[in-house]
Amino acid sequence: MEPIRLSALAADVAANGFARLAFLDAVTCRELAALYDQPTGFRSRVVMQRHGYGSGEYKYLSYPLPDTVGRLRVLLYPPLAAIANEWAERLGETRRFPDELQDYLRQCHEAGQTRPTPLLLRYGNGDYNCLHQDLYGEFVFPLQLTILLSEPGTDFTGGEFLLVEQRPRRQSRGEAIALAQGEAVIFPVRHRPVQGARGAYRATMRHGVSTVRPGTRQACIRQTLGIIFHDAA
Repeated sequence: MEPIRLSALAADVAANGFARLAFLDAVTCRELAALYDQPTGFRSRVVMQRHGYGSGEYKYLSYPLPDTVGRLRVLLYPPLAAIANEWAERLGETRRFPDELQDYLRQCHEAGQTRPTPLLLRYGNGDYNCLHQDLYGEFVFPLQLTILLSEPGTDFTGGEFLLVEQRPRRQSRGEAIALAQGEAVIFPVRHRPVQGARGAYRATMRHGVSTVRPGTRQACIRQTLGIIFHDAA
């Protein structure tokens, strides 16, 4: 995984609404993707068509998280918390995020948000994910990430990560981000601060996935790992 340079990460998110980092090697990606078919290790499975979320499915991991997922969550939280606290200050919010993940999760659990939110997502031919936000209770950590586990062009085509920003009294702005295997995109959960003539204001963000098509392999599968830092009620 690339070293996390806080200043570059913050600058990318401020300028573009997201940041990209090379995270995992192909072997680790395959190991994580293989977890999806295991009978244990998950707290729930969601078939997206049943809820109007899109087409495809995902599974929420249970505690204890797989070692790689748990380490990533712990490692990534401190630099993202620094960005989150800078955002809160700019927006005039009083809440601040602790320096360490365990302290933040303690706050979530005391508020009744005790269910883990990291998840594995699987899409086949024609599947997609509607624009949405991952909100699970009162406590919402402002940043999250998704890591592509499959190999684009071989396992699937299409399936770009979609990010749409809505600013007050303006038309929406969209990004279609084609990730490489093992690459992550870090992005806002709900909103981000944007500087206006009268100070910073909240730009609303939503994310999704465009329609997935077959690659060169017979099976068409796009799998990702999502890491969310707040737990669910």
